[in-house]
Amino acid sequence: MHWVPKLKFGSVMAFLLMLLCSRGGIAGSFEVNPIRIDLSANARSAALSVRNSGAEAVVVQTSIVSWTQENGQDVYAPTKEILGTPPIATIPPGGEQILRLGMRRAPDAVNELTYRVFLQEVPPPPKPGFQGLQVALRLSLPIFVQPRQGPAKATLVWNLELQGDDTLRLRLDNNGTGHIQVSEIALFQAGQEQAVASQSSLVYVLPGQSRAWELKTQSVRLKPTDRLRLKVTTDAGSVDTDIDLGSR
Repeated sequence: MHWVPKLKFGSVMAFLLMLLCSRGGIAGSFEVNPIRIDLSANARSAALSVRNSGAEAVVVQTSIVSWTQENGQDVYAPTKEILGTPPIATIPPGGEQILRLGMRRAPDAVNELTYRVFLQEVPPPPKPGFQGLQVALRLSLPIFVQPRQGPAKATLVWNLELQGDDTLRLRLDNNGTGHIQVSEIALFQAGQEQAVASQSSLVYVLPGQSRAWELKTQSVRLKPTDRLRLKVTTDAGSVDTDIDLGSR
């Protein structure tokens, strides 16, 4: 079964707060907007707003890596293909720092390019007498670069197998040129509103990669010849289709 979505873009506000594992101390905190960066041949740079929402100055260090996947796992490597400035900044309480990201290479002709920008808090030296554990805030945001020949598309192929009496294995192969992010999965028997199995996750599947989920069934006996209804929520829209149990 194939499903080709049109990618959608937008920016939202993320607020992240980390506590010090200590006697009631609070670490630095900052807001970032947007939480996803989209670049292309016509938009080779972007601005990222980092706002200090804490009561003390916060030092934020920026690094950018290439992002690929291998056997369902994220793989990061140093890169100079995208530049982020400034690489380190001190943001006063209530202040804002604009981080500028710029491409240093041309987009690929056909495939989406993927990177991640890491924002790492550099914690100050502990105060005299401090005996707790400092935990620094570290945030990772995706960067997607559209190909020169037009918008990237994810081509999704779903396979479902019954493993044992109570486990479904759902596999997704992305045979397209762009990523997909899966957030909600649910499987239903025909005519039923109660899901046979479901799972929530925020998982990216990059072009040419695959991902599998092991889903426990909810007190239902299934047969390899059954046909289920698959409903999936993604960053490019919803999937709602029938799928054969035992499909390969």
